[in-house]
Parts: sequence; structure tokens; C-alpha cells
Amino acid sequence: MRIQLSDHFTYKKLFRFTLPSVVMMIFTSVYGVVDGFFVSNFVGKTPFAAVNFIMPFLMILGAVGFMFGTGGSALISKTMGEGDSVRANRLFSMFVYISAVCGIIIAVFGIIFLRPIAVLLGAEGVMLDNCVVYGRIILLALPAYMLQFEFQSFFVTAGKPQLGLAVTIISGAANMVLDALLVAVFDFGLSGAAAATAISQCIGGLVPVIYFLCPNSSLLRLTKTAFDGRALLTGCVNGSSELMSNISMSLVSMLYNVQLMKFAGEDGVAAYGVLMYVNMIFLAAFIGYSVGTAPVIGYNYGAKNSAELKNMFKKSLIIIATLSAAMFASAELFAVPLSKIFVGYDSALLEITKRGFIIYSFSFLFAGIAIYGSAFFTALNNGLVSALISFLRTLVLQVAAVLLLPAVWGVDGIWLSIVAAELLAAVITFCFLAAKRNKYQY
Repeated sequence: MRIQLSDHFTYKKLFRFTLPSVVMMIFTSVYGVVDGFFVSNFVGKTPFAAVNFIMPFLMILGAVGFMFGTGGSALISKTMGEGDSVRANRLFSMFVYISAVCGIIIAVFGIIFLRPIAVLLGAEGVMLDNCVVYGRIILLALPAYMLQFEFQSFFVTAGKPQLGLAVTIISGAANMVLDALLVAVFDFGLSGAAAATAISQCIGGLVPVIYFLCPNSSLLRLTKTAFDGRALLTGCVNGSSELMSNISMSLVSMLYNVQLMKFAGEDGVAAYGVLMYVNMIFLAAFIGYSVGTAPVIGYNYGAKNSAELKNMFKKSLIIIATLSAAMFASAELFAVPLSKIFVGYDSALLEITKRGFIIYSFSFLFAGIAIYGSAFFTALNNGLVSALISFLRTLVLQVAAVLLLPAVWGVDGIWLSIVAAELLAAVITFCFLAAKRNKYQY
């Protein structure tokens, strides 16, 4: 039975509706994880460190698509709740077309300036060359990567979360198969890993374009449109929190790499890469759930259905708390085996990774509430509060922590930084949720 945005959501219906978004985000995160596994085990420690070193910069560029997707989705779902489906389709088309054009422009500049940026970040020698080789191949697929990010939100708004899930699984599976072939079988090394990811991103970004151009039962369709500067600005403001979150996380990752090079050298960067892979997958569950619920929240906000807003808010807090506890327990339980998968070939590197894993896992207890709170306010079209939560969580608090705590606890202080930042961000988010409850009637 098809689930409508206007439905009353029980736990069962909420799980069914958001599961495709959760799995979509997890599979998207798998791209980097699969590349990391094959590069680490079949190419070497230095190329593995290079992938982790340049990836934050690549993620910053791709995050623009996430801004268009989440911000545009909030505006489009609100417009649908108000009953104006024609305008909703025009807005949808405008966001997709602008995202594609921006992707091409950003990719060109990224390819040109990749080497000096890598040098500025501290890469040198063989590691610098590896960063440039991997990054330039990935940037060739950047427009499709941005569209893939965008369609993760738009598939849900269009009432087709299962189709979005199918596209993501296909592209993720293609990445795994191509990595195995190009790296492990044909020995194309780092270039093969990058090509596998780029091809997979093209599948994830271009197949949805074809779908939305063809006649189907989707609530949204790519049509002729006109530029609407006010709507674009509103969408960008709404999605600025997600853009800020992705940019901030990438900037902080760069800072972590700088600190780790100082306190632990190349092994520290490689260990951090392993933690980031697990972090991406675990946090993808929170992000996916938040993306999945956002159109429902936006729709009911537009329809002025406060009863359903309260229902969604209460159930979501319970689900986030349950997920947080489960992720922490899983991280503690599987810290050693997960570390061995990536760096089991190097005993010294393995010890650093295991130690970091056990400390870092406490952050999963607190991360979900801030991620959900930011997305919740985006869905309510309050981009300012959403952006403030993201800005504090992913940049201000983490930068302060990673600069201060290592001076006291060394490498352990770097792992503790994220825990302290996520805890403080959760407290701030609860304060915003309490302060705005009467205004939005949730």
C-alpha cells in the first residue's frame, strides 16, 4: 500500500517510509569505504592516506548538491502541502537544472586548482601525486555526484523512496564490482579505484534524470521552467545548514589530518580514515532518517496539521535515541574486527586505530539529535536555526575541541574532540527544540 505524505504515521509506517532514505545514505557512504578497503589492502598505506587526505575537499564540492536537494525539497513539499502541484514541478525542475550547471563549473575549477590546494593542505611527494590522480578522476563525475545527492531528497518528496533506494543500491553495487575488477583483478591501482567511484556516481546521478523526464506515476516531473531567484534563495537558505554541515565536517577533517600528522604522522591519518569510514556509515543512518522524515514534516507544516507534527516529533526522538544506543554498542563491540579489515596488515597502525575507535564511538550517543534537529528546522523552512545548529556542531565546537584537547591528552585528545563536540551540540539542539516548540506547534 502506497504511503502518502498526508498520512498519519505509526511506527511501522514511519519505518517503511524512511528505510529507503536510510539505506540510500548508507550506500552512498559505501563509495568511500569500498575505495578505502581496496586501496589500503591492494595498493598500499600511502595511497590509502592520500585518499583520506583529499576526500574532505571533494566532499565540500559535492555538498552543493545536498544543499539544493534538502533546501529545495523543503520548499517543494511545503508547496505541495499548499496544493500547488504545478509550481512544485517548476521548482523541482529549476533546482535540478541549476545543480547540473553548477556541478560542471565547480568540477572545472576543482580540476585546475586541485594540486595547489593539496599542497596548501600539507600533501607532498608521492602522497601529493596520489591525491591529484585520485581527485581529478573523481571530479570528472562531480556534476553527477551532486545530482545524486540532490535526488536522495527529491525521490522522497516525489513519493518514490523505494525507487531512489533501488538506484542507490545499483550504483553502490557497481562501485563494489568495479573496485574489485579495476583494483584487485586488473591492477589499475589508485586510478582504478577512482574510476570505479566516478562511474558509480554517474549511474546514481544520471539514471534519476532519465526517470523524471519520462511519463510515470511520480509526484514530480522534470518540465520546462523559469528562473525564480526568490525561490532559489529560499531553497539555498533552507539547505544552507546541510551545506554548512558537509563543508564544516570536511574542513574539520582537514584540521584533524593536520593535527594527526603533527602528533602521529602518516599512521594517524590512515587510522583517522578508518574511523571516518565507520562514522560516515553510522551517521548516514541519522541523515537518511532525517531526510526521509523532512518531506512529511514540511508537508504537514504547509497544511497546518499540528497534530501530525507532534506525532512525528515524538516518535522521531524515540527512534533517534534508540539508534544512538545501538550504534554506540555496535561500535564498541566491533572496533577490533573493523579495524583489522582495513589495517590488519600493519600492527602499529592497527593499535592506533583500535584505540581511536574505542574512544571515538562515544560520539554516536550524541550525534543523532543534532543531525535530526538541524534537518527538522530545515523542513520547517527555518534555515537560520538549522544552519546555526550545523555551524556550531560541525565547525565551531569541533575546531575548538581538536585545537585544545590534544594539548592535554595528545592523540587521545584528538579522538575525544568529536565526543565533546557532539555532546555540546546535542545540548544546544535540545535548547532550540524547546524554545521553538510553541511557535511551530510540535
